[in-house]
Amino acid sequence: MMSPAIRAGSLRAIASPSMALRASRFGMPSTSAATSVAPVQQQMRGFIRTPFRRNDKVAAVVKAAQSDVQPQLPPPNDGNGKKKGGFFRSLKRGFYVVALGSLGTYAYYVYQGRHPPDQLPQDPTKKTIVVLGSGWGATSLLKNIDTEEYNVVVISPHNYFLFTPLLPSVTVGTLDGRSIVQPTRHTTRFKTREVKVYEADCEYVDPTNKTVTFEDRSEVKGSVSKVTIPYDYLVYSVGTENQTFGIEGVKKHACFLKELNDAEKIRARLIDCVESASIKGQSQEEIERLLHMVVVGGGPTGIEYAAELRDFVESDLIRWYPEVANKLRVTLIEALPNILPMFSQTLIKYTESTFKENSIDILTKHMVKDVDNRDVLVKTPSGEEKKIPYGLLVWAAGNTARPLTRQLMASLPEAQTNRRGLEVDDHMRLKGAEDSIFALGDATATQFAPTAQAASQQGAYLARVFNQLARLHVLEDKLQTAKKNNADAAELSGLERQIEKAAKIRPFKYSHQGSLAYIGSEKAIADIPLLGNNQIASGGVVTFMFWRSAYVSMLFSLRNRSLVAADWFKVFLFGRDVSRE
Repeated sequence: MMSPAIRAGSLRAIASPSMALRASRFGMPSTSAATSVAPVQQQMRGFIRTPFRRNDKVAAVVKAAQSDVQPQLPPPNDGNGKKKGGFFRSLKRGFYVVALGSLGTYAYYVYQGRHPPDQLPQDPTKKTIVVLGSGWGATSLLKNIDTEEYNVVVISPHNYFLFTPLLPSVTVGTLDGRSIVQPTRHTTRFKTREVKVYEADCEYVDPTNKTVTFEDRSEVKGSVSKVTIPYDYLVYSVGTENQTFGIEGVKKHACFLKELNDAEKIRARLIDCVESASIKGQSQEEIERLLHMVVVGGGPTGIEYAAELRDFVESDLIRWYPEVANKLRVTLIEALPNILPMFSQTLIKYTESTFKENSIDILTKHMVKDVDNRDVLVKTPSGEEKKIPYGLLVWAAGNTARPLTRQLMASLPEAQTNRRGLEVDDHMRLKGAEDSIFALGDATATQFAPTAQAASQQGAYLARVFNQLARLHVLEDKLQTAKKNNADAAELSGLERQIEKAAKIRPFKYSHQGSLAYIGSEKAIADIPLLGNNQIASGGVVTFMFWRSAYVSMLFSLRNRSLVAADWFKVFLFGRDVSRE
């Protein structure tokens, strides 16, 4: 049998360390824990010295000792009875729920965008709408029109829509060209009825016989390349071409900035100029010429390209071409007294000061007279002629009517007398062919500025008109059927009232949403209209963030928004690419 002394020592070895350990866990001094346990140990010795006590008595004493120490421990909860960190734990869980929900929603729309539904085939009994072009007006029309009551045919030399406000960013690699194009079939494949899309050039419009002739001019052609089709309604939205003011050298030596291939051509020629200036043995005069970039046109396109070009030099070119980057100069030539005539004077002065800080020269009241492969001949405000050598010339000096537009105007000589473009009425109907032809966008000569904003609103308006006409036709068919079935007078009267209401088509009304432009160094300007004739004129970094968010929201698809955002993030991390394709 174990002696009482040994058992007492064993108990002390068990009890004392356990009490000290528990006290230390809750921040209590070990001496106070030992003092509080000492009377308990004396009581335990009395029980242990008694030979008739069993081990269950020892367990009871240890439990009693633990209950004496327990009230001295701090409570695990705070004064309100809530666990510490509960708010942040709930916040974290909420974040996870929102993140997973957003990711699931994004995945759903991505899946939906890649899986178009089945469509109704075209119905020969339905009326045919032929849409010429795939720009802002045409794409807005296709996006909003209900094709259930129409057979829609799209004819355009490009099988995509180009988001032109971000085109200057493609010229220096800020954005990839494919990020701002939306294939036309990504829009038409989600319509109720099948929409035919032909990548071809329209050659002739016959408003008398209501036919359109188009030809496939691609490098690869089939046995049939030229086709003539009839139409019931024609939507003319072919846009304009670059205005050269009769200067032959512009077409030969300048780069335009209107189409996607124009931006890619500018980017390649820019890198060519830098690489050629880096060749060993190049004279100083030739280096200065090669590194002089001239932009003609002080509108938003010219301003934004000059700004993007200067950003490219300061952020990327100076790192990879330090020997020549500091010599690169940018000059903007404008024939009018001011740049950006559609903006307020406050923003014009702000843009001029920003360009001055970024070493961009602005030559206003300078008119281009001639262009060759090395120099731009300009007429100064004093009347003198001056040659400006250049390595890259970008022409953004306005637009003019396309040859197809002039041909259509010639076929309606009495009604079409405006040389600027097609004349339309308040319902966007072409004068001289009001029963069958509608015209949209830059191809028209209206009181509205030839902007993407105006063309987009016109396309949406015309889609509503066609939808209303479709309802009108359906109601007229119902009325005829009701009359054949000898319907009662109340039903006939109700259908007649509905027809009368559907026949009232409101005229187009333009709503100006403001003007935006990027001016470089992560700054932008904005003229935003308020109630009445008031406007907010804003410029700076915050406006630049608004500029980006506004353009991302204007993109037509989730795919384009994702690609543009990814390109901006890629440039933020790695910079712009300086290789030549």
